[in-house]
Amino acid sequence: MDNIALIESFGDFKDEKGISKIDLMAIIEDSLKTLLRKRFDSDDHFDVIVNPDKGDFQIFLNKTIVEDEMSEDDDLEIEISEAKKIDPTFEVGEEYTMEIPVAQLGRRNILTLKQILATKLQEHNNAMLYEQFRDRIGEIVVGEIHHIRHKHVILLDDEGNEFILPKENQIPSDFFKKGENIRAIVETVDFKGSKPQIIISRTAPKFLEKLLELEIPEIQDGTIMLKKVVRIPGEKAKIAVDAYDDRIDPVGACVGVKGSRIHGVVRELRNENIDVIQWSKNPEILVKRALGNVTINKIDINEGDSYALVYTPVEEISKVIGKQGQNIRLASWLSGYEIDVYRESSEDDDVELKEFNDDIEEWILDEFKKVGLTTAKSVLDKETESLLNMVDLEEETIEDVKRILREEFED
Repeated sequence: MDNIALIESFGDFKDEKGISKIDLMAIIEDSLKTLLRKRFDSDDHFDVIVNPDKGDFQIFLNKTIVEDEMSEDDDLEIEISEAKKIDPTFEVGEEYTMEIPVAQLGRRNILTLKQILATKLQEHNNAMLYEQFRDRIGEIVVGEIHHIRHKHVILLDDEGNEFILPKENQIPSDFFKKGENIRAIVETVDFKGSKPQIIISRTAPKFLEKLLELEIPEIQDGTIMLKKVVRIPGEKAKIAVDAYDDRIDPVGACVGVKGSRIHGVVRELRNENIDVIQWSKNPEILVKRALGNVTINKIDINEGDSYALVYTPVEEISKVIGKQGQNIRLASWLSGYEIDVYRESSEDDDVELKEFNDDIEEWILDEFKKVGLTTAKSVLDKETESLLNMVDLEEETIEDVKRILREEFED
């Protein structure tokens, strides 16, 4: 097999993998040098010239000219008498360069060369695939379901690239059929052995972000900003949006008329409920909007600890918390504040201290009234230690009073 035939034997591989002629020639040169190192322990005495225009290559061996009967390695040295037969002007110490035909390498070495070439071509393809999809992390890809396994699904794109969709990256209500096309984002690209493994996800918030960009032109062109996206995959999501132009309603633009713009995204996410709110720099406003359409009487914000206390009527507490705590959890993620909700009773639920004169001596009640504590809850809201500093009563007496007051509300 001559060198041209050897190169042509890899033509199908080059066409199939899309490797350029220049890259192929570089791989051939590297493969030849690898073979020479295997055969001669070094490629220092060889020159490999690859001609991408002609599609061929040449191997040249540089032999050192030595005195007669002084050659220690016939592969790398030539005696002066033999050298002068080729060119009478040669002198000891000079180099004699000769071309080595591929056939002279021997059948076994040629087969080894083909194996080296195949390995390096595959390594090149793997490196190119890794670089290609590493640059696409966070982007949507489309693949056809090829294999459905217990812990993951294997997909192939139009170019035959393999994607892995692990079970934990699937929406709980995802149900796939072989041959079905689905969308997901590239989550990670890592080498597993010598082959790149492309992991995709349908549960990442980034997947929802990219779907919104596809469905809503104003997000794609930057008119509307996606400030934050949080989700419980397949259940509920919350999105905070804002607009550079105050004349634009970012929430309305995202939802569309009767939800027309958001419906496609909801269907893709297996009917995941999506709340869209307008972003605010004011933490109190942001927390209120993040909790949704619920009645809130007061919000206390602790910016230092990123903590928010939300006070709401008792009948609203279940709405604030939501199904399995989803609403308050998502609101916390979206706002960046840990949210606690408290029942806030109306003043009508409180009881004047004078109503307890049958159970508590009047002089004791007067002690509380002197410091402005005129209702049962005003006393119960204070710690016993604090009350000791306010009224002229023993600790035991204060505890007895608080017990009587608590019993009223327990009833």
